[in-house]
Amino acid sequence: MKYISFCFFLLTFGLISQELPPIQNFYPNDYHGENQNWAISQSAEKLIYVANSKGLLEYNGASWKLYPSPNETIMRSVKVVGDRIYTGCFMEFGYWQKTVWGTLEYTSLSRDINVALIEDEEFWTIINVEDYVVFQSLRRIYIYNVNNGNVNTVDTKNSITKMYQLDGSIYFQRMGKGIFKIESGKDFLIFEDDIVKDDEVLQVFGSAANPLILTRNNGFYSLENNTLVAAAGFPNEYLSNISLYTGLQLKDSSFMLGSISEGLLYLAENGELRYQIDQDKGLSNNTVLSLFEDMDSNIWLGLDHGISYINIDSPYKVFNDTKGILGSVYASAIYNGNLYLGTNQGLYYKALDSTKGFRFIRGTQGQVWCLEEIGHTLFCGHNSGTFEVSGNRANKISNIQGTWKIAELSGKPDLLLQGNYDGLYVLEKSNNSWRLKNKIGGFNNSSKYFETLDNHIFVSHEYNGVFKLEVDEAFFQVKSVTIDTMIKGSNSGIGKYQGDVLYAYKEGILKYDESSGGFSRDSLLSLIYTPDEYESGKLLVDDEDNKLWIFNKSNISFSAPVGLTNTSRVKNIPLTKEERDGILGYENISKLNDNGLYLLGKTSGYITFDINNTETSDFELSLSTIETGGITTDIRLLDTRTKGDFDSDENDFRFTFYAPEYNKYLSTQYQYRLKGMDDSWSDWSEQAEVIYENLPFGDYVFEVRAKIGNTISQNTPSYTFKIAKPWYFSNALVVLYIVGVLLFSVFMHNVYKQYYKKQRLKLIEKNRQELELAQVQNEREIIRIKNEQLEQENKSKSKELAASTMSIIKKNELLTMIKEELNIIEDKELVKPVIKVIDKSLRQNDDWELFQEAFNNADSEFLKNVKRLHPDLSPNDLKLCAYLRLNLSSKEIAQLLHISPRSVEIKRYRLRKKLDLKHEDNLVNYILGL
Repeated sequence: MKYISFCFFLLTFGLISQELPPIQNFYPNDYHGENQNWAISQSAEKLIYVANSKGLLEYNGASWKLYPSPNETIMRSVKVVGDRIYTGCFMEFGYWQKTVWGTLEYTSLSRDINVALIEDEEFWTIINVEDYVVFQSLRRIYIYNVNNGNVNTVDTKNSITKMYQLDGSIYFQRMGKGIFKIESGKDFLIFEDDIVKDDEVLQVFGSAANPLILTRNNGFYSLENNTLVAAAGFPNEYLSNISLYTGLQLKDSSFMLGSISEGLLYLAENGELRYQIDQDKGLSNNTVLSLFEDMDSNIWLGLDHGISYINIDSPYKVFNDTKGILGSVYASAIYNGNLYLGTNQGLYYKALDSTKGFRFIRGTQGQVWCLEEIGHTLFCGHNSGTFEVSGNRANKISNIQGTWKIAELSGKPDLLLQGNYDGLYVLEKSNNSWRLKNKIGGFNNSSKYFETLDNHIFVSHEYNGVFKLEVDEAFFQVKSVTIDTMIKGSNSGIGKYQGDVLYAYKEGILKYDESSGGFSRDSLLSLIYTPDEYESGKLLVDDEDNKLWIFNKSNISFSAPVGLTNTSRVKNIPLTKEERDGILGYENISKLNDNGLYLLGKTSGYITFDINNTETSDFELSLSTIETGGITTDIRLLDTRTKGDFDSDENDFRFTFYAPEYNKYLSTQYQYRLKGMDDSWSDWSEQAEVIYENLPFGDYVFEVRAKIGNTISQNTPSYTFKIAKPWYFSNALVVLYIVGVLLFSVFMHNVYKQYYKKQRLKLIEKNRQELELAQVQNEREIIRIKNEQLEQENKSKSKELAASTMSIIKKNELLTMIKEELNIIEDKELVKPVIKVIDKSLRQNDDWELFQEAFNNADSEFLKNVKRLHPDLSPNDLKLCAYLRLNLSSKEIAQLLHISPRSVEIKRYRLRKKLDLKHEDNLVNYILGL
C-alpha cells in the first residue's frame, strides 16, 4: 500500500504544470573547481562562499575565484562570521580574511590548539554561537573561543552525524544514542526515541520547546507529550520513499529539502508540497549536498555537479517545456477560465488556476499563429486555416491556409477581417456561427500585420513598406492601393492604439496623420528605444487595460494612461531579449489576473511576471582588485582604499569590480571611465573588468558604476592614482633639455645661416651659369634662325638662277628656231634685217651678265674658288664651269653659248685638260665638289 500510494503521488505530482522561480546554474567550468559543493555561506558584503572539493570558492556576482584548500584536501564546510570565513577540511580547520589587496589569506586554527586531531578527521559542520565558533567532525566537536583562542572539545565513541543550532544552543546526534545538547562545555541527552537513534537526523527546526525534526528516511517529526511522532501535514509518506540529504527552513518559515536523487523539494510552512525541482526542470544535477538562503532570500544549492541559485521571491516565474511537449509559444489567451497556448505544434489548454498539465486540442496539430477573443468567441489562426475554440474543442470555420491575424471591423459586428498568406479575407456571422464570406479582391500580398481605419486597411510589409488600401463599403474589392516605401524595415510592425494607427520600425514609432495622409514620428513612443536598442516592431495592444506593449533589446515596455488627465506613461520591464527567449516578430503577452500578473510566451514554454513588482532594489558596487605592472615590472595587487603612486614603468592596470546581486533575469552591466585620459563613460557592458596598457605619466581617477535592470548603482567607486614621470622627464633634466635645446637652436641657427649663405652663393652661381647657358643657347638659336634664313635665301636665289638660266635657254632656243624658219624663206632680202637683229641678240652679253649676277647671288664663292685653284682659266672656261655647276646638259650649254653641242663637247674636253683631270674623273662631279 505504501508503494502504491507513492506511485499515485508521483503520478499526480508529475501532472502538475509548474511555473517555477528562475534558476541559475554554474558548472565546474564556470567556477574552475571540482564537481561537489558541500556547504555555502555569505558575507556581510553579500559575497557567496562555497566549500568545494578543491577548495574555497568566492563569488561576487561577476566572477568566481578559487582558493585551493590549505592542505590540498576536500573542503567540507564553510561559515562566515564577521570578517572571517571559517572552513573545515581533512585534518584542518581555520579561517580566511580579506587583505587590503582584495584577496583572501588563510590562518590555521587546528595547528595552534593544544588538542591533537583524531586520525582521518574531517570537519563537516561549522556553527557560530555568540563568541564561539563550533567545528564538528564525525568523532568530535571543537568549541573555539574567538576572544581568547581557547578550544574545548566534546568527544564521543559513537559517530556524530550532524550538528544543529536551536535557540542559541548547539545540538548534535550520536547514532544509536539520540540527540544531545551542549551546555557549559558538556553534552546532555535530550531525545532518545528510536527514530533519532536509528535514522539520521538532517536538521532540527523550530524551538527547543516545540522542535521539528527532519530525518533522512522518514520525513518530519514533532514533539507531542514528550514523544516524537510523525509531523501532521507533512508528506512523510512521499519523503520516506526518497533519500534526503539536507534541509533548510527559510525566513518565511517554509522549507527547502535537498535529496540524493530527486532534486529539490519546496514545502510550505504547513508542510504542503508546493513543487519539486529536478534536472528535468532546470537543475544541473539531482543530488543536493547543501542549501543556503542569502540576504535577498535567494536559495543556493551545492550540488553533486555544480552550483545553482533560485530567485524564490522573483516577480518572474518560468514554465520550461524541457521535454518539448508544447514547443514554442506563438500565441496565448485567457478564455472562459482556461489558459490557451498556441505553439508551433498545435493548440493546448488547461484550467487557469489548475496545477494539472496542458492538454492538446485535437485537430489543431501544426503551427498556430494567433489567438483572438472577439465578441466572446475565441478564434485560432492556424497554418491550416481558422478555428473557433470552445473548451477542449476547435471547430474549423475556414480552410484558407495561413491565418496570421483576425480583427473586428468597426461598425460591422457581423463581419471580421483576417490576414492570410495570400491577402485579406472577410468572415461573416450567420445563425450564430462564423463562416468565410469572401476574399477582398485586388490585393494578394501576405497580410501578417494589418489595421483598419474607416474604409481603409493598412498592411505592413517589412520588405515593401506600408500598403494603404481603400476598399468598398462591403469590403469586397480594393478600389485603390498606395504604398509608402519610405518606411520599411526588418521586423517592422503596425498596430492601433487609442484610435491611432501606429507603425514601429528601427528608426522609431510613427503615427498616421489623417489630414496629411502620411505617417509622422510620435514624440513620446519613439523615446522608448533607440535604433541600437531596436529588436522588434511587434505592437501588442491590451484593450482591456488600455496598454500598448513594445519589445526592445533591454526591456519590455508598455504605455498606459495614468492620472486624472489620462496622460500616457511608459514603464519598462527589465527583461532582456536573451532572458525572455522569445520568438522574434511573434512576441505575445496575456493578462492572467487583475493583480498585474502577465504571461509572456517563449521558445520553450512561458514566463509569468508581476508588473507591480519588477523594480530593482537599490544596490552598491565595489572594486574587487586592482593590478598593476609593466613591461619591466611584475604584476602586483594594490590597496583599493588608498591613493596610488607609481613609477613610470608601472603603467599597466587591470581593474575588476562587482555588484553582489543575484538575479537570473536581471543581468548586471557596467560602465567606467578613466579621468585624465577620457572623461566620457564607456558603453554598458557585462564585462566586469577593464585593462589599461601603457598609460602616460599623469594624474588619473578611475570610476565605475553599474546598472541592474533600469536601476543605477547607488555609489560610484573610484580609485585615484598617479604615474610618475620617467627619469628622462625629471625637472633637472627638463631644464637641461631646455638649455640644450636653446644652445642647439643657436648652433643650428648659425649652421643654417652658413648653409643658406652657401646655398645662396651656389644659387647665384647656378643662375649665372644658367643665364650664360641661356645666352649661348639664344645665340645658337639666332645663328640657327639666320642659317635657316640664309638657306632659305639660297634656295630662293637658286630658284631664281634656275629660272633665269631656263629663261635664257628658252629665249635663245626660240630665236634660233625663228632664225631657222626665216632662213627657209626664198626672199632673203626681205628677212635679212630680222636675221641680223636675231644674230645681234644672240651675240650680246646681256644674257651672260644676267646669268652671272644670278649665279653669284646663289653661289658667290664658286667662281672665286675656281679662279683661285685654276688661275689660267679663261672667261669662257669660267662660264662653262658655271654652267656645269648648274648640272646643265651639253645641249642646254650650247644654247647659252650659241654654239653647237659638238663645240660644247670640245670645250669640255679642253676644260678637263686645263683642270688636269684624269680620264676616270668625272668633270661635272669635280665641278660640283668645289
